[in-house]
Amino acid sequence: MRPEPGQVLHFSEDPTITRFVPHVAKTAQQPEAYVWAVDHGRAPDYWFPRQCPRAMAWTAADTTAEDRDRIVGPGCGERVHAVEFGWLEAIRTAEVFAYRLPAAAFEPFGGPEPHAHVAVEPVVPLGPPEPVGDLFALHAEAGIQLRVLPNLWPFWDAVRASTLRFSGIRLRNALPR
Repeated sequence: MRPEPGQVLHFSEDPTITRFVPHVAKTAQQPEAYVWAVDHGRAPDYWFPRQCPRAMAWTAADTTAEDRDRIVGPGCGERVHAVEFGWLEAIRTAEVFAYRLPAAAFEPFGGPEPHAHVAVEPVVPLGPPEPVGDLFALHAEAGIQLRVLPNLWPFWDAVRASTLRFSGIRLRNALPR
């Protein structure tokens, strides 16, 4: 489930949204109101139930072979997503929907390597939401390793100290260190 050219995606467990209005998220680190979306490269970050804590890492041009083998694993692709065992049933049963939005309404957000796209005006989806389907199958089809751990923190600490690119979402919902 990725956007087509000229689109960005918004993932939600709510299939009834007809218009996205800028808002300040409860967890926002900035005071501006936005509509949030992601591009092709960051869509896999949202192939999870909304509240699921996940730690993700992927290789980049400056990733060392040592870090790639240590974190992702030799012969294991270029990207790994990690979740805790307690979230497996939620991932298996979640109904996640993708809303296709016009990319022209959005600007990249997040520094030199944007992690999202934001709009400051209301945005109407290009069509009805699409069921994302089996979240495990999406990972498999994309060649993304899905690692299941008793606790995310040791993995997250290793990723953050490596040369891989990374993203941690909803880590406040992870088990304590």
